[in-house]
Amino acid sequence: MLFDDTYLTIENPAEGIYRASNSKFLAYAYPVTSETQIKPIIAQLKADHPTARHHCWAIKLGTDQSAQRFNDDGEPAGSAGRPILNTILSKRVTNIMVVVVRYFGGTLLGIPGLITAYKTATEDALNKARIIEKTFNDIYQLDFDYLQMNDVMKIIKDKDLKILEQNFELNCSIKLSIRKIQVPQAEQNFLKIAKLKLTYLYSN
Repeated sequence: MLFDDTYLTIENPAEGIYRASNSKFLAYAYPVTSETQIKPIIAQLKADHPTARHHCWAIKLGTDQSAQRFNDDGEPAGSAGRPILNTILSKRVTNIMVVVVRYFGGTLLGIPGLITAYKTATEDALNKARIIEKTFNDIYQLDFDYLQMNDVMKIIKDKDLKILEQNFELNCSIKLSIRKIQVPQAEQNFLKIAKLKLTYLYSN
């Protein structure tokens, strides 16, 4: 059973394929963390497959049901993007985008045929992907005086926090990744250090 701050995603990009009546459906699955990645991924696949008829996609981020989108890219409504998204949801994975590139084979498949095609291509890509468990993390920046270094580093070591960046000069700063379940206790410990400034940056 997953904790509230863990999720399943794919470790690396993966590809799948499905063929029906001379049409070819190429599925590309990507680990993602933001909707800002949608346009570059689509642009790259359109450049790689300039003669393809459709580039349909779905994306799922985080655990919020509102953080999901899909696009049929000219296919009949509900026949492409939705089946891709439903397949993602059935695998219980998130922080993922799947694009299915269709080369039209000259034969209309009908909506049931399209649903099957986009679903099966997506399943093939996800079945080939390595699914891993990750944690949701908050990224914080600590700003403190050099004389407070020992106190700060002791908390980081005791809580096994991950340092992303560090700058140790007269005014020191450290960027940390803190697992969400650890955030309340870590905040409490850091704020006990006089004059230390703790700034939330973003989540991933």
